[in-house]
Amino acid sequence: MVSSWRGGLGAWRLLMWLLLLTAWETESSPVHYSVSEEAKHGTFVGRIVQDLGLELEELVPRLFRMASKSSGDLLEINLQNGILFVNSRIDREELCGRSLECSIHLEVIVERPLQVFHVQVEVKDINDNLPVFRREQKVLISESAPLESQFPLEGAFDADIGENSVLTYKLSLNEYFTLKTITKNDKSILPELVLRKSLDREETPELNVLLTALDGGKPELTGSIHIKITILDVNDNAPEFDKLGYKVVLFENVPNDTRVIQLNASDLDEGLNSEITYGIRMILPASEKCMFSIDPKTGEIRIYGKLDFEENNEYEIHVNAIDKGIPSMAGYCTVLVEVLDLNDNTPKIMVTSLSLPVREDAQVGTVIALVSVSDSDSGANGQVTCSLTPHVPFKLVSTFKNYYSLVLDSALDRESVANYELVVTAQDGGSPSLSATASVSMEVADVNDNAPAFAQPEYTVFVKENNPPGCHIFTVSAQDADAQENALVSYSLVERRVGERALSSYVSVHAESGKVYALQPLDHEELELLQFQVSARDAGVPSLGSNVTLQVFVLDENDNAPALLPPGAGGRGRAASQPVARSVGAGHVVAKVRAVDADSGYNAWLSYELQLEAGGARSPFRVGLYTGEISTTRALDEADAPRQRLLVLVKDHGEPALAATATVLLSLMDSGQVPKTPSQMSAGAMGAELALVDVNVYLIIAICAVSSLLVLTLLLYTALRCSAPPTEGVCGPEKPTLVCSSAVGSWSCSKQRRQKVCSGEGPPKTDLMAFSPSLPQSRKDCFNLSSEPRQPNPDWRYSASLRAGMHSSVHLEEAGILRAGPGGPDQQWPTVSSATPEPEAGEVSPPVGAGVNSNSWTFKYGPGNPKQSGPGELPDKFIIPGSPAIISIRQEPTNSQIDKSDFITFGKKEETKKKKKKKKGNKTQDKKEKGNSTTDNSDQ
Repeated sequence: MVSSWRGGLGAWRLLMWLLLLTAWETESSPVHYSVSEEAKHGTFVGRIVQDLGLELEELVPRLFRMASKSSGDLLEINLQNGILFVNSRIDREELCGRSLECSIHLEVIVERPLQVFHVQVEVKDINDNLPVFRREQKVLISESAPLESQFPLEGAFDADIGENSVLTYKLSLNEYFTLKTITKNDKSILPELVLRKSLDREETPELNVLLTALDGGKPELTGSIHIKITILDVNDNAPEFDKLGYKVVLFENVPNDTRVIQLNASDLDEGLNSEITYGIRMILPASEKCMFSIDPKTGEIRIYGKLDFEENNEYEIHVNAIDKGIPSMAGYCTVLVEVLDLNDNTPKIMVTSLSLPVREDAQVGTVIALVSVSDSDSGANGQVTCSLTPHVPFKLVSTFKNYYSLVLDSALDRESVANYELVVTAQDGGSPSLSATASVSMEVADVNDNAPAFAQPEYTVFVKENNPPGCHIFTVSAQDADAQENALVSYSLVERRVGERALSSYVSVHAESGKVYALQPLDHEELELLQFQVSARDAGVPSLGSNVTLQVFVLDENDNAPALLPPGAGGRGRAASQPVARSVGAGHVVAKVRAVDADSGYNAWLSYELQLEAGGARSPFRVGLYTGEISTTRALDEADAPRQRLLVLVKDHGEPALAATATVLLSLMDSGQVPKTPSQMSAGAMGAELALVDVNVYLIIAICAVSSLLVLTLLLYTALRCSAPPTEGVCGPEKPTLVCSSAVGSWSCSKQRRQKVCSGEGPPKTDLMAFSPSLPQSRKDCFNLSSEPRQPNPDWRYSASLRAGMHSSVHLEEAGILRAGPGGPDQQWPTVSSATPEPEAGEVSPPVGAGVNSNSWTFKYGPGNPKQSGPGELPDKFIIPGSPAIISIRQEPTNSQIDKSDFITFGKKEETKKKKKKKKGNKTQDKKEKGNSTTDNSDQ
């Protein structure tokens, strides 16, 4: 294959061939062939045997052979036809590289004769190599590069030569760069990138463009390469947070170093331009304490202190993020921290305007103090309820939100409680709830509302007579429940007259100590009982006082000797003569010594003793030990001295005993010499004896008289209160009158009967009345005037206690209603009854309006009258008005042989309370007392 020469190259080659031909001619010029590279195996190159002028037959004999220095076995000769052909692949670029000329030099050798032939085979270039870029290309361009900036690129390499190696370039489509080529001096072409649009690394950090190289061969071959364009960063972006604002909710009192939030800021730049440092610009509200800290590298915010909702419930943290670029740029955000309230504050109590002390007479509703409560928490945690310690006479009244008034709720009594320790409790509504307490000591000021009080209303004091003047006999003491001046008690006498003298002449009382002094000696014979009152008054304003009664009994001392009474004897020096007949027998009373002692008791109990004269004979007379009667011990005879002088010693029983001596002169006379009027003398003596009664007899009579007088007075009072006058004779029965009385429901019907008590001597007495109820068989009998009353049994039993004397207080009270019959008017009668302190005892009283002789007694039980007799029932006992006795009614069934329904027994109230085991002994005593008094019914 022969290639054509172009232009000057062809001419140059032609010149070379001419020169070779010339040389061949002179010394065997070489044979020239041409072959294209990459020719297939067996490709014809030339008829080398023919062209060398050799014959095919002589090739073997002449040892035809071919040698090559560098081409190896690329070409081979076929000895049969003498053709030079391609034996293996021929690569021009491998053989010759970038050389314009490339040929294979062959030496053909034959022997016989030896000849050497030179053959040159030109290897022609074909476009068999693609343009090749040597390495990957990276272009670094700053994002701040101006437009029209040029960035040279490395061109491609094509191993071919000539037109096959002429390259053109093409750039892939993009919006930032265009391609520009530059032809250098060696005719090589280099591509360049031209910037047509501003770069932004944050938007497009890198670009990849495709650069394609095309050669000039037919067909043209191309080669391409990806060019990585890296946009270099410029610190043109500030750091940016994910959000401009963050909100975090935390509870107060969270532990220190608690994480609040993790901030994250990003910088679109890179390198140092993107390295961010976090910081806190400010925290609002401003505070001297820094409550938060931030990690400069991670942006993590943590608690640096103690969050307190009450101090601040919201914080605004301004955070900045700064990069490390030059110049550095910063980004900002705000973190809003909301603090939630916890119930961590106890309520506070403030007590103001405390008015102390509080007067005990303060009115209910008086404001004592103002109480205010507060709680720093919010919501339910700050809602406070206030309460007061129970069981105190105070209460809290709400006046406004969290404001209360402490007012008096009930009356005060300083004497009961003088001081109150009030506890005000404030409790919030949190969970768990917190509470606080405040103690208020409330002192009650005393008001003089208590009079001095004595332990008992009356004191009995016993003082011996002849006491020394000014001696202390008793001490009264009154206690005042008030305090201070209101409790200062002073004592004084309630002045009155004792006989002809003032009380203050007898006794005095110390104003402060209450000691009672006797100002003078007391004389039992002059004053046995001194009764007076001592007043105790306090120092309050107004002053209050009370009195106590002192009964000072003057005890008798044996300070009075017996005093002789006429006509028995005078003093020791006086004597009276008494004639005595000698004919009197033994035991005859001849005289009597009379003496009295102003003392009392044993001191006034006198005894008589006959004193014998010294050396005298035995006297025929003796004296009664307690009577003072002088009687003979034997019959008198002539041997007895006609004049007998007797000394009688009268002695009391006091300690020490006091005595007096009476001298009795007896004249012994014969019967004819005795005075003729012994009866008159005896009558005179008897009259004097009746006038001068023994003291003991007086006492007994006085006691009996007082008791009888009291009983008579009470019964007469009861009789005077009755309106119906008595119409019957002495101990005579009264015509029965039918009265239907409800009488507290005790009887449905009763028959009146007046019964009188006969004492056996003198006129009958009507001061005791009893009744015997008779129960009718039907209601008709209640109005049947012809029905006969049942006669009571005359067996009255009168106890000794009733004989001793009856005394009681008589009072009027409302009794039952006396009914005239069905449909009739009701009349309420006042009744007379005796009060009894025993709650189980009853009372019985006749209707006053019915008259003294009425037998419609009303039976009432004790206070409240809890027990009422049913229809047809009788009370078992009742009380006589004006008497401490109880009347017992015993009623046997109607079929009993002995009718005892009218038996009435009198006895003491206390006897009804005795135990059953003592009743047998009481019955024996009652039998003994039966003979002492008897009563007869006037209606028999």
